[in-house]
Amino acid sequence: MDAALSQQWMTVQFTPNTTATTALHVRAACSHIQNVTPMALPGKRSLIATMDGVRFDTTNASPANLAQLQTCLQQFKSVIGINSQSAGDEGS
Repeated sequence: MDAALSQQWMTVQFTPNTTATTALHVRAACSHIQNVTPMALPGKRSLIATMDGVRFDTTNASPANLAQLQTCLQQFKSVIGINSQSAGDEGS
């Protein structure tokens, strides 16, 4: 259970007019960063599920890895924000 509580991830926020194809392109383009792994997409691949489902597992990422991810994501005009979250934040 401790491992689950220590999980950390970043959720990508997109502009309202972003297509699912663009969101998936952003996900793929930034998936090469060491210690940062794209999390599984929701089983239901609707536009809303895809837009809310672009997350990167950053549990083992160093500050340098996180900076690389942010730099990569900021290259895309469709990305308007990045939220850092952890399992301990859920429900609060």
